[in-house]
Amino acid sequence: MPKAKITDEEALAFHIDPTPGKFEVTPSVPMTTQRDLSLAYSPGVAVPCEAIAENPQTAYDYTNKGNLVAVISNGTAVLGLGNLGALASKPVMEGKAVLFKRFADVNSIDIELDTEDPEAIINAVKLMGPTFGGINLEDIKAPECFIIEQRLKEEMDIPVFHDDQHGTAVICAAGLLNALHLSGKKIEDCRIVLNGAGAAGIACIELIKAMGAKHDNCIVCDTKGVIYQGRTDGMNQWKSAHAANTELRTLEEAMDGADVFLGVSVKGAVTQEMVASMADNPVIFAMANPDPEITPEEAHEVRNDAIVATGRSDYPNQVNNVLGFPYLFRGALDINARAINDEMKIACAQALAELAREDVPDEVAMAYGKKLTFGRDYIIPTPFDPRLIHVIPPAVAKAGMDTGVARRPIIDMDGYEQSLKARMDPTASILRGITARARKSQATMIFAEGDNSQVLRAAVQYQRNGYGRALVVGREEDVKAKLTADGLGDAVRELRVVNAANTEHLDTYKDYLYQRLQRQGFDRHDIHRLAARDRHVFASLMLAHGHGDGLVTGATRKSAYVLDRINHVFDATAADGAVGVTAVLHKGRIVLMADTLVHEWPETEDLANIAERAATVARGLGLEPRVAFVSFSTFGYPVSERASKLHEAPVILEKRGVDFEFEGEMTADVALNPDVMAQYPFCRLSGPANILVVPARHSASISVKMMQELAGATVIGPILSGIDQPIQICSTNSTSNDILNMAMLAATRLGKR
Repeated sequence: MPKAKITDEEALAFHIDPTPGKFEVTPSVPMTTQRDLSLAYSPGVAVPCEAIAENPQTAYDYTNKGNLVAVISNGTAVLGLGNLGALASKPVMEGKAVLFKRFADVNSIDIELDTEDPEAIINAVKLMGPTFGGINLEDIKAPECFIIEQRLKEEMDIPVFHDDQHGTAVICAAGLLNALHLSGKKIEDCRIVLNGAGAAGIACIELIKAMGAKHDNCIVCDTKGVIYQGRTDGMNQWKSAHAANTELRTLEEAMDGADVFLGVSVKGAVTQEMVASMADNPVIFAMANPDPEITPEEAHEVRNDAIVATGRSDYPNQVNNVLGFPYLFRGALDINARAINDEMKIACAQALAELAREDVPDEVAMAYGKKLTFGRDYIIPTPFDPRLIHVIPPAVAKAGMDTGVARRPIIDMDGYEQSLKARMDPTASILRGITARARKSQATMIFAEGDNSQVLRAAVQYQRNGYGRALVVGREEDVKAKLTADGLGDAVRELRVVNAANTEHLDTYKDYLYQRLQRQGFDRHDIHRLAARDRHVFASLMLAHGHGDGLVTGATRKSAYVLDRINHVFDATAADGAVGVTAVLHKGRIVLMADTLVHEWPETEDLANIAERAATVARGLGLEPRVAFVSFSTFGYPVSERASKLHEAPVILEKRGVDFEFEGEMTADVALNPDVMAQYPFCRLSGPANILVVPARHSASISVKMMQELAGATVIGPILSGIDQPIQICSTNSTSNDILNMAMLAATRLGKR
């Protein structure tokens, strides 16, 4: 499978569009009326101020302190780029902030401190203590990072955590527990070699020793060789703490007979000869980024019994910090912890290890395009496992309570786990699943409107992100000019531009089209005009003849026009069972609206068919369908002839014996609000509906547009379902990212009959 290619232009565009940066601050309370403002600020705000002054602990009740983390750096060790300075580290820190939010619903603010003086950093962070519930230090070079973290941990009463050290250590420890479990070894008996005595390396070896590894069984190496007792060259107090009583002097000597290798050093530091000299069933964690100390392929060439992990996502067993820091802070914040101690880190590692041994949910398998089973190629959970949010924080919280750092212990742990599940945003995992399935399918995608810049950018992204091959219908000179104007001139040679003038199949296309349309008033001249000059028809003919695997169109013409053109080649009318389903994503919820594209005034049977098509799309997205037929009336009141079809459609589904939940007719608040739904105890839905079937296309369109414009909802679709081939129709205001999403939906064949 091809690896994604990300250009400098794409990376810069991602950080500037739609607004500069990667997040914004939005209020969590109403701010519309004068009364709202009076409560939020003066005079109402004085009341919580006085309460906090009297009892500082109530700051966790009346402010966002309890769910706010500072991501702090001075930019002296930015990724693998070195000392770029505080300002240049800001994109990384913003990225860390959005990871906190995405994976654990932790709010965070990035703070870049323009100094390399440890004392200045310590003082600055201490002074900000009242604002935050925790401090995440990031990309600060060693040895200053050790000094800064230790002092802040001693002098502050909130968790201080340097992720470059402890985040890597926790995930490494989790993987090591499972690797040793598979190889039948005990940590206290293992000879462990660490290469790289910087921040991450020292933290890894300290945590592993805390978990039972013996001091003299752990050989730490740096650029000058083994750190042994008595060595003076290149030493500091942190290295000295791990000096072993050994005669070994080089990494090569240390690797001979070793059970475990941990690498946080540089590419190529480990040779195949070193791997060959290791003990049976060796464990190799080559975590250097972007390139490991030795690749899994190189290691397995000489040792097929090796268990190998890296820091890269394109190899099995990725040691990824995002598995740790969001959930460590989530658990620590939820008990108002004074610190994140070793016991909490070990609890996190053990919970991760145990999770990897359990059956992997179907949605994870769907996202990664394969079934994951505990074993040598799966010793660490994947970052997109939905169980992480409700498995890891409780383990961390319990360890914090057991060790006395919790100011607010959790009494109802079951209730806590349920609340964590509610924090999980399903939209991200669903989109991740679509992306992974699209990449696996490697579909050749036809982009019908090659004269449009947004379409061309989407086609370039489709191909460069490794989803498959992009075919663009257009004129070569137009495509070249538009790509060049958009700064993507180098992509011209990557795309294949197709048109009636350069295809060898035009006569075949015209014969096929004539056979379909000859009894509908079209003569040979009409057929030539359609096949040779109408890009939508030409692209549909390409798809019909297997010259592409999917089709994306609609960015330049209204959907009704495009659907009419497609119907010249495919059976895509309401009578043929075609349905448009639009996914509306907002605040962690997904609701599918149907029909938003095909049926103008659906009859009762049509409404039942729409529900079935929408249920198929829902399952393709990983959702268990719950259909509500919505109207302005609920279960017969008020009585209205216009609502009768919505009342009768569920009866038809009942007779068909469909295998999904459905109910109606009902108003939208009954369908979506569980408290309102509870007023109707006979309702057959087990929870809020995730599919709304509406009376007519105009009501569906109005609802979707209002959610998009007034609530800022993300809209995907309409997803065209019920056609023999995967075709997706964009809206005329689609961005390149919208078009790319539709291409991925087509690649996954979502909605195909």
